[in-house]
Amino acid sequence: MEYVELALAKGRLVDSTLELFAEIGLVFPGYSKRSRKLVFTNDEWRVRLVLVKSADVPTYVERGAVDMGIVGKDMLLESGALVYELVDLGFGSCKMVVASKNEAYRRKVKPVVATKYPAIAQTYFREQGRPIETITLHGSVELAPLIGLSDCIVDIVETGTTLRENGLHVTEEIADLSARLVVNRASFKTKFERLSCFIDQVQAAVDSREARL
Repeated sequence: MEYVELALAKGRLVDSTLELFAEIGLVFPGYSKRSRKLVFTNDEWRVRLVLVKSADVPTYVERGAVDMGIVGKDMLLESGALVYELVDLGFGSCKMVVASKNEAYRRKVKPVVATKYPAIAQTYFREQGRPIETITLHGSVELAPLIGLSDCIVDIVETGTTLRENGLHVTEEIADLSARLVVNRASFKTKFERLSCFIDQVQAAVDSREARL
């Protein structure tokens, strides 16, 4: 039996994902936080786990390099990847928002928006008929409105502490975000029985967690 390949976003989602997998009996004995390895296998389940950069997960899944992936909803929205999004895993929860020092940007004909997520920003404002100019940043976007680089920002917020400490506040909410299980479209057809069984087990574990809350 061939392996099922699963890409997992490196970083904050790893521990939560492996804890969820452990609840259904899937563990990767070779995994260690200190290890530099990127590929781990469970021979009993015939599952191979590949750790990749979060922004790359949608690409790996869409192009069929792996059968499934676990990644934040933000990366799915930004990439626009054509994959099946099948399970909301319920962890890694946060929001995509517009934030600014004040509401003045709303009165501008074409406000400047600083963001790490230009596709999400453009889509959100375009759907409202509001043209914008985007500036793509890779560091702390909160700085942009403070030094006059932008009128507002589009970014992820969890507690809002960073925004408040920098004199910003949420002015619009774009989307609720969390970790999602996604599947390659072709793999879902060719490996339907194996993948659907795995997906059902994951969904059952998520439902059980929610029932305990």
